[in-house]
Amino acid sequence: MRHVDKDKLAIALKGASEAVRQIFFQNMSSRADKMLTDDMANLGPVRLKDVADAQVLLVNPAKDLAAKGELIISKQRGDEELVY
Repeated sequence: MRHVDKDKLAIALKGASEAVRQIFFQNMSSRADKMLTDDMANLGPVRLKDVADAQVLLVNPAKDLAAKGELIISKQRGDEELVY
């Protein structure tokens, strides 16, 4: 995530579910969390296409890490789903 543009991260998370946002915020310092939350609030309305494009920028590096075996992406769905 260090290599992702912070503006793109804010756009991607603005369109994400609250549960997904919390995963990101829980893995950030409180200062970074506050700055990102403020950035998201200051964006105003964002086109859904821009959100989708920004989310692709986050997903593609995760897929690359999974292909290298450095990250495991669970294929299961539901309450028993695990994220590593």
